[in-house]
Order: sequence, then structure tokens, then C-alpha cells
Amino acid sequence: MKVLVIGAGGREHVLAFKLNQSPLINEIHVIPGNDAMNNIATVHTDIDESNHEKIIDFAKTQDISWVIIGPEQPLIEGLTDKLQAEDIKVFGPNQAAAQIEGSKLFAKQLMEQYDIPTATYKETNNKTDALAYIRTCDYPIVLKKDGLAAGKGVIIANNIDEAHEGIDTLYSEEKGTVVFEQFLEGEEFSLMTFVNQDYAVPFDCIAQDHKRAFDNDEGPNTGGMGAYCPVPHIDESIIERTNNEIAQPIAQAMAQEGYAFFGVLYIGVIITKEGPKVIEFNARFGDPEAQVLLTRMESDLMQHILDLEAKQPIQFKWKKEAVVGVILASKGYPGTYHKGDRVSGFTLDGKYFVSGLNKVDQHFVTSGGRVILALGEGSDIREAKASAYDAVNQIQSNALFYRKDISDKAIRKM
Repeated sequence: MKVLVIGAGGREHVLAFKLNQSPLINEIHVIPGNDAMNNIATVHTDIDESNHEKIIDFAKTQDISWVIIGPEQPLIEGLTDKLQAEDIKVFGPNQAAAQIEGSKLFAKQLMEQYDIPTATYKETNNKTDALAYIRTCDYPIVLKKDGLAAGKGVIIANNIDEAHEGIDTLYSEEKGTVVFEQFLEGEEFSLMTFVNQDYAVPFDCIAQDHKRAFDNDEGPNTGGMGAYCPVPHIDESIIERTNNEIAQPIAQAMAQEGYAFFGVLYIGVIITKEGPKVIEFNARFGDPEAQVLLTRMESDLMQHILDLEAKQPIQFKWKKEAVVGVILASKGYPGTYHKGDRVSGFTLDGKYFVSGLNKVDQHFVTSGGRVILALGEGSDIREAKASAYDAVNQIQSNALFYRKDISDKAIRKM
């Protein structure tokens, strides 16, 4: 079969890499892709992922069997709906179901209605009300912009001054919705769940992401600075509770409310004293979690998608090895950063996945905030970390920075 992957980042790079291993697939295309994917797929950088009409025309003329949508923006914009209207199969929820990520308020209201454990919240619809609320709320408090923010629309305010600054950041004008959430303490993890309406199959391997820019979880939130899997110090009973209290109920809730979710639901979970609670939902694979999870996955991703479509049992198979991935980002990210700096020293054989590089005159140069993820595997997390940082050290560039403590939470508990 022919498969088309939508997206240009590291998540889409690993999706194409993983799908390329499937005996079910004989041709992979990526729109728009990036120059690092040319050895595993046909890349169409001349088509923008927001150009839905061109994507539809391409899928029809190339007789594409499946379109697999990587990033959130095309889902929120309704690309799935348009493709399905042309009888093209899509792995990725439709526009209505993608609200689970596209609107923080939608997600909170749905969880509240169906008693799915999460932080208490309050929404404000204008800057004036938000400024009034921060004079009465408890601290710390979490501010979330209602809408997509590329992983950077979350601010933790420890006091009223930080909350005021956060409101100024999230409210570019007077009107707009911001969700204020109770601050929850505990360890976080990411659970990917295959969902087809009321049929939900969580991965039986979880990952842990590192959102803050700097070591020891300091600095601003980013789209993710690294991840690892499995997470050996989080007990199986917690994962089972997350499935029973969150994954299955949210799938049932969405189906009952008439939202046609078919794809992968990312569940960001925090382990509190009361048990696991939802931090956020995403309507697609996490990035960089996808890079480590799909590297560790031995079973056939395309077969899993077909089994999900048929609501058949899904049998995951994982490598014994642990996997650690470290993001190298442009200096200044998630704020202002320079583009066009040369990066070299990496390979394109599955040890590195590219998020923000373009090829110019036979050299790769930076084109984004998060630039490349270096992977390491090992018999345990400690060995995998050492291997990952060996891969980091192979990269030659003066324009990048990275965290040095990816996976240390697991290592400290070994």
C-alpha cells in the first residue's frame, strides 16, 4: 500500500522511519517533510501542510491508501474531514474530535462532565476578568491559553506578579479565553492510546517527557527537550489506574458525545496523592515521546492501525532495551533564535530524528527551535542515557543547546 505522512518535524521523521519497516507498505510520501527524510520516503517540500486542496489532489492522483497526520494544526483545521469526504482513509481525528487538544476549555468541561480526574479550573474570557481573578486565587497556579500553542502556552505562576506577567503574555488583546488550573504536584508521564470511537487500547509502554528548557526542570516550558522509555519506577498499578480511570472513560465520553475520534490520543498524566490525573490531552503522538516509543516498538505500526480500524486486539511488541532521546535546540529557544547555522556530525540511520534542519548547498542548517533529537539504547536507562549523550557529542554546531539530565529521574530511583 501507499502511505502519505503529513508533517515536517521529528515526530513525522520517526513515523516515516517506522512505517518504512512495515512489509505492508511499498511506498511512503511525506508532505512537506524535511531534507533528512529523503532516504526513507519521497518528500514533497513544495506542498505546504496547510494547503489542504493540494494534499487531497495528491492523495487522489497518487492512489494513497492511508494518510497519517502527525501535527496538531492540520487536525484542528479539519484536514481529516476533507480527506474522508473524498473516501481517503485517515489516521487522525476529525476537526470536532480534535478539540480535545485544540481547546483546553473543551477538554476540561468534558472531563468535568464525565468525572475524569483532573485539576480544578476556572476560565476567563477577557483580560480584565483574568487580572481580577489572580487577586483571589491560590498560588502556585497554572495558566493555559485556550488553543494551540506548540507546547509553549502553559505558564506556572508562583505569585501574583508572575501571574500578571503570564496574563500579559497570553492575552495579546483584551478578549480571549485562558484556563486557570489548580497546580498539581507529582511525577508526570505520557501515555499514548489508540482510539477508535469507544474502542481504546493504551500502549503498554509509557514515556516521560522533559518540558522545561534547562536542567532540573528550570526555565520556560518548551515543546519538549527529551524523553525516555520505559519508565521503570512508575508502577504498573498506576498505568492500570490511568487506563481504567482516564483512557477508557475519555474514549467512552467522546463517543457518547458524538465525537468521531480515530487516531492516537496522547494523555499527559500526573501522579498525585489521590492518584493519576490528566494534565493535558493531545490528538496525536507526542514529540519527542514518539521518537523514543516508536524506536522501542518492534511490532508493525501499520498493522496496529489496521487492527484499530477493525477494532481487533492489538498486540504490542517492544525491544528489551531502554531508549533515551535528547533534543538539541537553537540557542534562545523557546524565545527568539537564529536560523541558518550549520549542523553536522549526525547520521540518518535511525539514531537521529530531525525537527528543524534544511539542506542548503549540501549542508544542513538550522530552520527551527527544536533542531534534532539524538537517540541512545541500552540494557537499562543508565546505559541508554550514556549512549544518547555519546550521540549528542557527535553533533558539530555552536548554535545549539541541550539538557544534560534527560532520564535522571529514573536513574536516581534505580
